[in-house]
Amino acid sequence: MVSLSRHRSFFTAIAIALLLVLGAGRPAMSADSSTTTLSSTVAATAGCGKAPTLSNGTNQIQSSGKSRTYILRIPDNYDSSHPYRLIFGLHWWGGTATDVATGQTVQRDVWAYYGLQRLANNSTIFVAPQGLDNGWANAGGEDVTFVDDMIRQIEAGLCVDTTQRFAVGFSYGGAMSFALACARPNVFRAVAVQSAPGQISGCSGGTQPVAYLGVHGIRDNISAGRSLRDRFVRNNGCTAQNPPEPAQGSLTHRVTTYSGCSAGHPVVWAAFDEGHIAAPQDGAGGDSGSRTWVPAEVWKFFTQFQSGQDPDPDPGTGACRVATTVNSWSSGLTADITVTNTGTAAINGWSLAFTLPGGQAITSGWNATYSPASGQVTARNVSYNAGIAPGASISIGFQATHTGNTVKPTSFTLNGATCTAA
Repeated sequence: MVSLSRHRSFFTAIAIALLLVLGAGRPAMSADSSTTTLSSTVAATAGCGKAPTLSNGTNQIQSSGKSRTYILRIPDNYDSSHPYRLIFGLHWWGGTATDVATGQTVQRDVWAYYGLQRLANNSTIFVAPQGLDNGWANAGGEDVTFVDDMIRQIEAGLCVDTTQRFAVGFSYGGAMSFALACARPNVFRAVAVQSAPGQISGCSGGTQPVAYLGVHGIRDNISAGRSLRDRFVRNNGCTAQNPPEPAQGSLTHRVTTYSGCSAGHPVVWAAFDEGHIAAPQDGAGGDSGSRTWVPAEVWKFFTQFQSGQDPDPDPGTGACRVATTVNSWSSGLTADITVTNTGTAAINGWSLAFTLPGGQAITSGWNATYSPASGQVTARNVSYNAGIAPGASISIGFQATHTGNTVKPTSFTLNGATCTAA
């Protein structure tokens, strides 16, 4: 068994190097990963009520023109009529999806999915995405888009509770969890950010409230963790404070729940006396899969939110409304699509997914990029139309060939949220 505690100096060096190279003031990512107004109102996903189309193990997906993979863990005795909690476990720099899914770097199986799988007792679908070059640089927002695409694929094939999406990660994975809190505040119900060495995966948006748990060692550049935490102390309307932290040498931890936070947006800070490690334990140094207190704190934080609880309800029935007009001829057609933001905050970067009817294939398009050309298609914004103000609309469209079926595309979702049809 390889313990993360044996590589503390390695991880610390990584954290310092990343901060020196990328800096906490990393330039904002492109619009593809910016704040959106996705609805977290509970809804049965397309995968509910049917046989699952995904299975345990490694799954492949195309995202931003690249082949990406993730490991999926579906509960035993999966019930397609029951919407499940969905947790993403994001690996550290140099780690892998396999490391997260197995827990092998700390204690195999016991620490699987950061120790949460054994606590879940088959109540949760777990996802371990694989980062590019074993990291989460999130260049141009591509890793946030990767998460969008995974959610879309998973929820099309499995039954997911859309108010119960969570992300947890250590080190670089913690930074990516933070980036998701910034960019997808109405997609993720809460995040747990463990020992992130700064804003190294970016923070596009970062102005909306999200339930936030921060975990950080006092001997591990703790000022970086405090800074990340304080963004969501402000966003969540919590009362500012300097929470107590354990004394160096005590080998203990202190957990503080902030007061005054807006309804549904708690902030919790857990500081521990150790360095850059993922599974700290009280009374001893280094990682321990069986003795670490962190999984219980993360699980308690995530499971406090009940199914159907929406901290930011929209007055409408969805995040968007779509109107489509099709003009066809013998072997071709054009489709004009109008997308309206029915939320209460601006959308800043969007991906519109839809199902193209059988026999149709897109040959060209305008005001968006389209991929793939048939089947489940995703249209993504271009540089000049990334923003959609509340109540505002954008128009996009495409030309396609057909083999006789000229009906409109269906099943529109905007950044993962189901759109209503006009």
